[in-house]
Amino acid sequence: MNYQERKSYTVDEAMQKLMHFCAYRDRSQKEVEDKLDKMHMIPQAKEKIIIRLMQEGFLNEERFARSFVRGKFRIKKWGKIKITQELKFREISTPVIKLGLSEISEKDYRKTLYELAEKKLEKIQEPNSFKKKKKLSDHLLRKGYENSLVFDCVNSLID
Repeated sequence: MNYQERKSYTVDEAMQKLMHFCAYRDRSQKEVEDKLDKMHMIPQAKEKIIIRLMQEGFLNEERFARSFVRGKFRIKKWGKIKITQELKFREISTPVIKLGLSEISEKDYRKTLYELAEKKLEKIQEPNSFKKKKKLSDHLLRKGYENSLVFDCVNSLID
């Protein structure tokens, strides 16, 4: 696309577009900045829009982190390590990540880990118990669960 074909937005038009973007689901500040970059907004306009979105409650990093954690844990069954990595990728600060992770109760976390392990174990067609443990461990680690929890879980399920 050449320069003449590129749509330009006024601050008000961009603001309206971003309000809809943020109202659809919680967004991180990085997602909003990326959207503004695609709209070719100048830095001063981007800053003005982000501040206004925060003031009006459309953009809230803590709310984003909390809903992101809830969604990835409940729907995708991700562990805390994978969730933390994804939030860091979205440039969420460590204190806000900790607040987000507080959405997961320890009881639910362990219960989900064991349910995930039992479900995967049914699908592993491996007679060798060492290979079976390895496959199960690898699966749970890829899901983002901590080494010590995975070790305890796998050892309690496979003798």
